[in-house]
Amino acid sequence: MSTGPIPVTVLTGFLGAGKTTLLNRILTEQHGRKIAVIENEFGEVGVDNQLVIQSDEELFEMNNGCICCTVRGDLIRILGRLMKRKDRLDAILIETTGLANPAPVAQTFFTDDEMRSNFRLDAIVTVVDAKHVLQHLDSDDEAMKQIAFADVILLNKTDLASPAALGGLEERIKRINAVAKIHRTQNCDLPLERVLNVGGFNLGRATELDPKFLEPEYPFEWAGAYPLAAGTQELVIGHLAELHGPDHEHEHDHGHEGHDHEHGHDHHHHHHHGNENELDVVVLPIKSTDAPAIASALETAVRAFADWETRLKVGDAVVPGATLQRLLLNDGDGKFPLTVKEAGLHLVFESCGHDPLHVRAGGETVKPVWQRDFHAAHTHNDAVTSVGISIPGDLDGKRLNDWISELLRVKGGDLYRMKGVLSVKGTNKRLVFQGVHMLFDAKFDREWGADPRTNTLVFIGRKLDRNALTEAFKSCLA
Repeated sequence: MSTGPIPVTVLTGFLGAGKTTLLNRILTEQHGRKIAVIENEFGEVGVDNQLVIQSDEELFEMNNGCICCTVRGDLIRILGRLMKRKDRLDAILIETTGLANPAPVAQTFFTDDEMRSNFRLDAIVTVVDAKHVLQHLDSDDEAMKQIAFADVILLNKTDLASPAALGGLEERIKRINAVAKIHRTQNCDLPLERVLNVGGFNLGRATELDPKFLEPEYPFEWAGAYPLAAGTQELVIGHLAELHGPDHEHEHDHGHEGHDHEHGHDHHHHHHHGNENELDVVVLPIKSTDAPAIASALETAVRAFADWETRLKVGDAVVPGATLQRLLLNDGDGKFPLTVKEAGLHLVFESCGHDPLHVRAGGETVKPVWQRDFHAAHTHNDAVTSVGISIPGDLDGKRLNDWISELLRVKGGDLYRMKGVLSVKGTNKRLVFQGVHMLFDAKFDREWGADPRTNTLVFIGRKLDRNALTEAFKSCLA
């Protein structure tokens, strides 16, 4: 019989995502566990308990409306009652209202000593509605926060979205939260061990951080959508493009904030072998520049860049479609006819942002109506992002402490989640930490042993400055 702290799972997700479906599965499956459910129903009357299938589990309801500052007392009171039970519970599930920000619930397990010793926050599980989440992400702060706080994400209702849309959605979720485990589900159908007792918040296991979480890699560096008439237009690359007058400045504004990649480092796809007289492009007709259409085009372009290329000499026609076309340039310059079968938007992907690329129609330069850079740092179109840092070496404990204290004081409101494994000078044990907003918990766990002493940490929040965080962290190295 286990006597350690009881694991607590916080279940969150936007209204209608499928939380009650998941709850019903947990309550009715033959898993042999004793689970108490604490519900937080938004509004005066609890209806959720009528939806939850009656089972042996105990159901508590907190009817104080939204989980926020008032919830902590309520939650502590109910958890206090649960502690006094004769037969020990195997797990506790807290279902938050679909409008709730899960942070205050999580913080309860950091701030109250009695709570800390009797319960451990196991994971925040967020259910995401694959069909409708994009409209919420663009307008509802809470939907963004629920993804940002999550340890486990169920991308639910996958049967209602196309594979391409799901792929694009996963990429977007990963940009917000690079370390949550994502499971695709229909009717929240998945093995319960992926939801219960996963150790997402457990400091001992919070260390399964993967340094590769740093970013989704794309084989192209830029894409722009151009409105084109049917007929033959012209794709102009390099200095030739600049000769058409000063008003057609280079479309990639390398000066803008966040464009901090070094062009030299080798993250290119194998197709791109650094030959500046070759440029890989894919041109796709696209219905609109809304998120699902772009996500679908990205998916197609990723596959096209992974395929065989058609090599085109200057003067050969570029044909829109899902094929990779390698343009062979003369000293970085080239003009290629672009055969447009049907008037409409065309998305041009290019492999390397060194050279200006212009589309010309009837002697006039066509401006892109939508454009985006694809690099690690180019996800500032979503206000909430993840910044991952992985640096070998030992840290000076005092400098680390001072930096984190200052960071929490200044940025705590914007930092939704932090987690990491650190190597501190003078100890052979790993320092593992977790944080939610201004609350921070760190402790030494196992010895490093044969593992390399590398610091791996991730911040999830809004208005995060990757360079500033990385540089400040480096300054804590001993």
